Amino acid sequence: MKDLFAGPGYLFQGFSLLRKPGLRRFVLMPLLVNILLFGGLIWWAYGWVEGVSEYLIAKLPAWLHWLRYVVVPVFVLTSLMVIFYVFSILANLIAAPFNGLLAEAVECHLTGKTLQGDWRQLLRDILPSIASELRKLLYFLLRALPLLLLLIIPVVNIAGSVLWVLFSAWMMTVQYMDYPMANHQLFFREQRARLRKRPLLAWGFGGLVMLCTMIPVVNFFVMPAAVAGATLIWVKENQLEAKR
Repeated sequence: MKDLFAGPGYLFQGFSLLRKPGLRRFVLMPLLVNILLFGGLIWWAYGWVEGVSEYLIAKLPAWLHWLRYVVVPVFVLTSLMVIFYVFSILANLIAAPFNGLLAEAVECHLTGKTLQGDWRQLLRDILPSIASELRKLLYFLLRALPLLLLLIIPVVNIAGSVLWVLFSAWMMTVQYMDYPMANHQLFFREQRARLRKRPLLAWGFGGLVMLCTMIPVVNFFVMPAAVAGATLIWVKENQLEAKR
C-alpha cells in the first residue's frame, strides 16, 4: 500500500519542480499546448455532457426516474474522464518532443548531470516521439473500446466505470513514464513490463494525474508537472526495478 500513496506524492513534487529557474524554459511549450487545447475543451465538454445528460433523463420512463440518481452521475463522471483523457492524448501527441526534453532537464536537475539535449536534438526526436505516441494510442484504443461498450449498458456501467478509472490511471502513468524511460532507450514493451511490477505506484500516480486533468486551471499545468513527476519516479525509485 505504500506505493499507492507514494504515487500522488510524486505528482505534487512535479508541480513544485516547475518553479525551478533552470527548468522554466523547458515547461513553456508543454504549458502552451495544454492552455490552447484545454481552454477550448472546458467550454465544449461541460456543455456537451450537460446536454446529453438531460436527453438521457428525458428518455427514461417515469417508473425508472429513480435511476437518474445512479446512472446520470456515473455517466457524467465517466464521460468527463473519457473526454479529458482523449484530449490529454492529443496534447501529448503534439508536445511529445518537448516533454522528452523536459524529462531530460528534470533528470539532470535531480542528478547533477549536464544536460546533453538541445533544440537540434528536439527536431531529430519529432518523428520518433510521434511514432511512440501513436503506438500508445493503438494500445489504448484496443483496450478502451470494450470498456466503453460496458459504459453504455445501464447498471453494468457502474462496474465498467470502476474498470475505466483503473485503466485510465494505468494509461496516464504509461503515458508520462514514457518520457524519462525513452531517454534511456527503454521503449514501450519494457516500460510496461517494469510498471507491471509496481501497479499500485502506477495507479496512485496516474489516478491523481487523471483527476487533475478535470480541474479547470490545474489542468493547464498537469502535463509538464506529470512529466516532472514521472521523471522523479524514474530517479527516486531506482529506475523502477522491482522491490525485492
